[in-house]
Amino acid sequence: MKKKNVLFIIVDQWRGDCLSMLGHPVVETPNIAALAAEGVTFKRHYTQAVPCGPGRASLLTGLYMMNHREVQNTTPLDARHTNLALELRKAGYDPALVGYTTTTPDPRVTAHADPRFRSLGADMEAWRPVGSWGLTKLETYFPWLTAQGFSVPENPWDLFLPQDLGPGEIGASRKPSRIPAHLSNTAWFTGLGIDYLRSTRNKPWFLHLGYWHPHPPFIASAPYNEMYDPARCPSPVRAASAQAEGQQHPLLRYYVESIPRSNFFQNGQGLGSAMDDAEVRQMRATYYGLIREIDDQLGRVFGYLKETGQWDDTLIVMTSDHGEQLGDHHLLGKIGYFDESYHVPLVIRDPSRAADGTRGTQVDHFTEVVDTMPTLLDWLGQPTPRACDGRSLLPFVREGAAPARWRTEVHYEYDFRNISTSQAETALGLEMDECALAVVQDEHYKYVHFAACAPLFFDLRRDPQQMNSVAGQPEYAAQQLVYAQKMLDWRLLHAERTLTGYAASPEGLRSRG
Repeated sequence: MKKKNVLFIIVDQWRGDCLSMLGHPVVETPNIAALAAEGVTFKRHYTQAVPCGPGRASLLTGLYMMNHREVQNTTPLDARHTNLALELRKAGYDPALVGYTTTTPDPRVTAHADPRFRSLGADMEAWRPVGSWGLTKLETYFPWLTAQGFSVPENPWDLFLPQDLGPGEIGASRKPSRIPAHLSNTAWFTGLGIDYLRSTRNKPWFLHLGYWHPHPPFIASAPYNEMYDPARCPSPVRAASAQAEGQQHPLLRYYVESIPRSNFFQNGQGLGSAMDDAEVRQMRATYYGLIREIDDQLGRVFGYLKETGQWDDTLIVMTSDHGEQLGDHHLLGKIGYFDESYHVPLVIRDPSRAADGTRGTQVDHFTEVVDTMPTLLDWLGQPTPRACDGRSLLPFVREGAAPARWRTEVHYEYDFRNISTSQAETALGLEMDECALAVVQDEHYKYVHFAACAPLFFDLRRDPQQMNSVAGQPEYAAQQLVYAQKMLDWRLLHAERTLTGYAASPEGLRSRG
C-alpha cells in the first residue's frame, strides 16, 4: 500500500477573508496561494463555535457545539465522544500534535487534582504531543528562548511589548516585537514540526501542526511589523460610534462597552471600541504581518516535504479554529454573531491523481469545520463515526461537484456564559444557561436566535455588513418565521445520534445505518 501522510495545519484566529488568492487588497500569502493552486479553496467555510476550545472541539470531533457541549475554553469535553485522533489510531496512525487543542478533560473520569484543571486547556485524548506548548500557555517556549541565549524577563509576557515603548504609548504599534523573527513562537512551532517530520521518514504519519499567531498579542517581529502600510489597510466596518453600534442588541452593547485593549496588546489601556480608524488600521497591518510570517514558515515545511520526496504522498489541509473581528462592529476578538468571527480559511491539497481535475479551483458552497474530520477519514479510507455532524468534502476535491443534498446554509453557535453571572443579570437580565445564541444563514438572510433575548434578522442582499436588523418588521415576518423553522429543522436533524442507528430485534442487535 502506498504511503499516505497527512499534514493538518491549524492556525489560531485567522479570518477567512485574509488570503491573497481570495482577492484581499493587502495581505500576501504566496505559499498558501501556491498550495491552493494545487488544491481546492473553500470560500465559504465557517467554524461552528468560538472561542478556541469550542471551535477546536467541533473541528476535532465533527460535532456541532449543541452536541459536544464544550461551550467555553475551560468547559470539559465529554469523554464519551470520539475524536479525530482516536479514529486515526484505528487506522494504524500515531497522530502527532504540535500546538494545542484547548481541551479540558471530563471530571467524571479524571481526578479533580489533575493539573489539567488548573490550565486554560490541555491536549485532547489520543494525540501524541511532540511539540505541545504545555499546560500554561507557552511555558515550553520561554525556556527554549533562554536555551537559545535570549534574555527572558522575569515576566516573560513583557516580550510581547513593542521595542522602545514610549511613555503613554498604548494599543496598536508599528514598532517590532522584542523577539527576533528567527526566535518567534511561529518559527518555534515550525521547527518542532520539521523535527517531527525528520523522525518519521519510513512510515505513514499524521501531523497536527498548530500555530498560535495571528492570535493576540498583536505585535510582530521585524521585518513583519513594517511589511504592510496601515494607510493601505481597509477601514473597519462599523457604525459611526460604539454607542450607535450597541443599539443593535444588548449583547453587542455589552461587548462594545467592556472589551479592554489589554486583551490584545501588552501595552493596552482603555476599551477596544475606543480605537480610532488609524489605530485599527495599524492593528490590521500588524495582523497581516503575523499572517505573512506564518505563510513564510509554512514555506519551510512545504520545502522540506518536497526536498525529502514526501510532497506527492501527503494530503495537506490548512484551516483555522475561528476568525477575528479586527475592529469591525467596534469589536476585537472572536465573539458574538458576526461573520468576521466565524468565517475561516480552508485549503485542501490532495496529492492523488483523482484530484487533478480540480486543482486551483474555488468552492462557493457553504462548508463547515465539522466536515473536516469526515474528509480526513474518507481520504484515509476510514468510516466516519455515525455521531459526526459533518460530511466529507472529497467530492468537491476530486469531482468538482457538491455531494447530493448538500447544505444550502451554514450554522454556528455562541455561548457567552463567560460573562459573569452578576454581569449577565445586570447587563442582559439572563441566567448562566440562558447565555446562548445560534445562527442560521444562507446567501439571502441571517437569523440569530437567542435563548432568552429578542432575535436578530438580517437581509444580506440589502445589508451584507449586517448593520441593521429587520427582526420584527411586518414585511419580514413571514421570512423570519421560515428561518426560525430552518433552525428548528437543523437541530432536530442533528440531535445526538450515536446509538439511534441500532435497534433490538428478535434476531438480535441490528444496524439501520
